[in-house]
Amino acid sequence: LFLIIVNNFALEKFYLYKKQNGGKKVKKTITTFILIIMCLTPISLSYDTTSSYIWSTDMETSPVSSSITSNTNGNNSISTNETSNNISTSNTVETNSQVEDNNSLNLESGAAILIEQSTGQVLYSHNAHEQLRPASVTKVMSILLIMEQIDSGNLSYTDTVSCSENARSMGGSQIWLDPRETLTVDEMLKAICVVSANDCVVAMAEHIAGSEEAFVQMMNDKARKLGMNDTTFKNCHGIDEDGHVTSAYDIALMSKELLTKHPNITKYTTIWMDSLRDGKSQLVNTNKLIKTYKGITGLKTGSTSLALYNLSASATRDDLSLIAVIMKAPSTKVRFAEAQKLLDYGFNKFSFKSFGNSGDVIQTVSVNKGVKDHVEAILENSAGTLIEKGKENQVTQTVEINDNIEAPIKKGDVIGKVVFSLDDSELSSTNLVASCDVDKITLFSMSKKIIYSWVDLLRS
Repeated sequence: LFLIIVNNFALEKFYLYKKQNGGKKVKKTITTFILIIMCLTPISLSYDTTSSYIWSTDMETSPVSSSITSNTNGNNSISTNETSNNISTSNTVETNSQVEDNNSLNLESGAAILIEQSTGQVLYSHNAHEQLRPASVTKVMSILLIMEQIDSGNLSYTDTVSCSENARSMGGSQIWLDPRETLTVDEMLKAICVVSANDCVVAMAEHIAGSEEAFVQMMNDKARKLGMNDTTFKNCHGIDEDGHVTSAYDIALMSKELLTKHPNITKYTTIWMDSLRDGKSQLVNTNKLIKTYKGITGLKTGSTSLALYNLSASATRDDLSLIAVIMKAPSTKVRFAEAQKLLDYGFNKFSFKSFGNSGDVIQTVSVNKGVKDHVEAILENSAGTLIEKGKENQVTQTVEINDNIEAPIKKGDVIGKVVFSLDDSELSSTNLVASCDVDKITLFSMSKKIIYSWVDLLRS
């Protein structure tokens, strides 16, 4: 530290001396001083104590910060009244302890659930884990696997897909594929999402996995991975089959995965009317909410004589995205009405307050023994909070910075966290990470820095 101070002082004096005298005499003097500094550097760096050096004690905080307090772990915490909460990437739907399965909305349907799309927080639940027949809502999982293949580069929207005799013979909702024709993946997705075409989803399953059976195994493997413990798939289309069951909870899980990981799917799920085969095949969406509900983004209907009427409906308003699942409604009219009732309940009662995006700077943090004396602490994930309307200003944010942050630091290293609370209850938290690398100060790095500063002076 002494060497840095002497070096900076000398740089300033020599710069003034050069302006006054100039010429070779100054260059000779500077060269001599560089040699002296190089000799003193190892001596200076060999000094140490049991305490860490703090090269800078200044802490620059974000505009939302206020009073600094100390928590039980000895970390610095900055309490504010800014509303925020991290966006969870967990595959498991988070259950709100305040949600009661009491059917307070008096739904006629056999089961229902309402969740916030990004966090998965449950806002309303009614018989959510009851195993029921999903009918064509099954196709949410089929579409998810298709989109995974596309987004991973294994499949293209322009790839052509042929139709087997097995696919042609499916029955139910279909566009009457002919084994002599081919459609693109784009056209297949359109038929599956808009009119729930069974023949198209089987053709896609065979194209991706080689057989429908192999594709169904992929569906069940994905269900296990997502924590869909109420689900067993027997086919990829949803036609009634013994043992082919799921729950409203599990449909919410796979709907969340599809919409959050593959948002491009809404290009298809929001189509009201379209056509295929040069206009010869007209398509009208089976989801009537596409035409009538503000902010609707999808997602999938399903009905059979045994399953009755099912629906996974998704919508976004004012940065709040919701997924409502209805199962075993007594009629198609009740299905859409109760999905709308759930969505209205969510939008009327809750709001989503965004705090920041991944990479946003929260504050500047001091670094010990580094070539730089500070590093920016940034959000690891995008942050925001789901909260009941009217309580937005009651959420507190606490920034906790780790003690004695010491170089070397790598970009992305966790150096603290932000916790968001309401009424002393933690809503959630997100990590603060280093925005860049900070190398540890060494004899080489110190000497290099000093020499470069003097060489720059010589050249000026």
